[in-house]
Amino acid sequence: MAHVDDGGGSGRNVSVDVNIIPFIDLMSVIIIFLLITAVWTQVSMIQLGSSVYGKAQDQSQPPPKEIDPPIPVEVYVTANSYIITLDKKKYTISKVEEGYDKKSLFEQLKMFKQKFNDKKDAIVTVADDVIYNDMVEAMDVMMQAGFPEITVSTGG
Repeated sequence: MAHVDDGGGSGRNVSVDVNIIPFIDLMSVIIIFLLITAVWTQVSMIQLGSSVYGKAQDQSQPPPKEIDPPIPVEVYVTANSYIITLDKKKYTISKVEEGYDKKSLFEQLKMFKQKFNDKKDAIVTVADDVIYNDMVEAMDVMMQAGFPEITVSTGG
């Protein structure tokens, strides 16, 4: 409790209670706002990457090697064929009487895998009229040929 002298000389003490609850509410809101703002600042710095805030490179170091663009491996499954895109070349494997020619698909992919041994990713794209099981079978063949990182692409 605070004592305020009213100057009246009566010797009577006047008690004044200061309500600090609105002040605490205001400080709570300001602290929450600052914390949220700090998080968004950190997120924007992560998206910018280290090129903005990174260390200066030594001039004595050679420039980094240019990275070759990735070589696409894509299998497009249509109603009556596989269309394989390997290194900008297209190969068509038509259906046989038993269904899709998975053996030829495997051989083409394996040949490409021997040429580019470190390649692990591939894309499978399916036409709208192809059933789900045919897509899964194509993905199985791709995995057997050595492409474990398969992406399913829309469009077709």
